[in-house]
Amino acid sequence: MIYTFTNWLGQFLDAGKSLLPLQGNYINSLIENELPGEREGTLTVRDNRTGSRYTIPIVRNSVPAMGFRQICVNRADKSPRQQFEDGLRVIDPGYRNTAVKMSSITYINGNEGIILYRGRPLGSLIGKSYEEITYLLIWGDLPTPEQRLRFQHQIAQAMVVPDNVVKLIGTFPRTTPPMVILSALMTGFMADKPELIPAHAGANLYNRRPEIVDEQIIRTLAIVAVSAALAHCHMTGRKFRHPDQNLSYIENILYMGGFVDDNPVVTREKATEILTKAWALYADHEMTNSTSAFLHVSSTLTDPLSAMVGCAVSGYGLLHGGAIDAAYKGMRDIGGVENVPKLIEKVVRKECRLSGYGHRIYKQVDPRAKYVREMLDELTRNRDIREMDPILQVAMEIDRIASSNEYFVKRNLQANADLYGSFVYTALGITPQFATVLAACSRVSGVMAHWKEQTERAPDLWRPLQVYTPN
Repeated sequence: MIYTFTNWLGQFLDAGKSLLPLQGNYINSLIENELPGEREGTLTVRDNRTGSRYTIPIVRNSVPAMGFRQICVNRADKSPRQQFEDGLRVIDPGYRNTAVKMSSITYINGNEGIILYRGRPLGSLIGKSYEEITYLLIWGDLPTPEQRLRFQHQIAQAMVVPDNVVKLIGTFPRTTPPMVILSALMTGFMADKPELIPAHAGANLYNRRPEIVDEQIIRTLAIVAVSAALAHCHMTGRKFRHPDQNLSYIENILYMGGFVDDNPVVTREKATEILTKAWALYADHEMTNSTSAFLHVSSTLTDPLSAMVGCAVSGYGLLHGGAIDAAYKGMRDIGGVENVPKLIEKVVRKECRLSGYGHRIYKQVDPRAKYVREMLDELTRNRDIREMDPILQVAMEIDRIASSNEYFVKRNLQANADLYGSFVYTALGITPQFATVLAACSRVSGVMAHWKEQTERAPDLWRPLQVYTPN
């Protein structure tokens, strides 16, 4: 049986025949394990309904939501358990100001434009291999050359495609959105080894079992890469190449899927160099919607591939990674660079919105943006814009005009680095609709790091509450 914090607290309060009122010190002592760290002080709350005062600890500029459950209007004739159940709830639609976990993986300061991976500035990691970035995020340190090479070989060896997955991909029309295929193929890999699904095995396979978790991290990284490559081959009608044990993770994705084979300007080696820099920028971005979707699913103690399917479909939503696809469509509908000035005028008059500008986290400068621009400059420096993908032409013209327009400058509206980063794929000659798929591949390392962190702690089912409003 799985005990969440709430289950345990309820049993504790109901134990014996104690009818003591539920005081703050009871709950505060119980949340010590939930909020490790030095107390910065306390928050005193006065309930104006009753005049009662309550004390809640402050840790890392946060307060435990569970601390508010001690606030109960009517304690008379109620057991401690009933007082807890009737305690004050914190309502936060969309988790706009709710932290769901404590983590040591990634730190983001949107006001100052700072991103740290395991305490290391993002800028210091640009150019490191994807294996090095992944190893750092998941296991906490940069690998030695020997560890990096062993890790690379382990992933390549896990890139095995079972027969059922080969048959499955053949059932999809070539017009199927690639993110849909990616999600379906991961399910196909689950079907190949059902013994790795805890419910099917009838056992807790992963929680606090680090060796098995590490094995499944490698397998998941491999499966996502293979699935992306298979999807590209299927949609473009090319033959899938089996992985080369001597290639890196990114090299193998490009090799297996033939992503840049048709590009006469950019070699596979150059594409690997560019994507190595780009994927360092996007390897993790703290608690994104798709990452939290993964953790929500995995909190049930399911397998990582099941949770990764949830992560992928979340990432394809219109307000998340799917915005990239939508923005591409919007730029295609503009028709050509000659129509961009009129579009900017309409945006200034607030007659329409410009997809891809602004960011909900970064209010100043997105620290990833300058690196993305450097990569785009490198890929487009000696090329006539008229020879580029029409969508890329429009995107660059939008950015050129908007970056000097008073309306955008005054509001600090800059190209969203997630959207602008997708143009790197376009500049590499990769089909625009695969930008979202490859962006998802780049984020798997961070997701796996969060999963490993989650499995090292006591199981805690994510189960939000609601506030009932009768009609």
